[in-house]
Amino acid sequence: MGGWAARSEILAASAAVVLFMATAANGACEMARTSGDPQVTAEATGSVIDRFNEAFNRHDAEAVAALLTDDTVFEDTSPAPDGKRIQGKAAAVEFWRAWFTRNPDAVFEAEDVIVSGDRAVVRWVYRKMRNG
Repeated sequence: MGGWAARSEILAASAAVVLFMATAANGACEMARTSGDPQVTAEATGSVIDRFNEAFNRHDAEAVAALLTDDTVFEDTSPAPDGKRIQGKAAAVEFWRAWFTRNPDAVFEAEDVIVSGDRAVVRWVYRKMRNG
């Protein structure tokens, strides 16, 4: 079997929107707001996104938790057809901790990161082994 059908067994493309409000990188974003330099905020947000992606790919739930806010909302794509909404930092960390355990080889490769002030959009490609 060739083409997309074969690759779909080990590759699932995923697009996710990750919004980090000012509280995600508290000090840096507050500094940027008072300095009036939007580039500083974008750099701080980009740094948070990089740290999140690195922690995620290490499957480090505690490091991921350190980057989330208490009002985090995560929308899982499962179960089909509409997925489920997970609200709150504690619930999101609990979800990721269990997910990391079930998917020890999974990684998200950042295909594109778009940062605007204290917000970012990250387009990921999700890879994991399926049935060996």
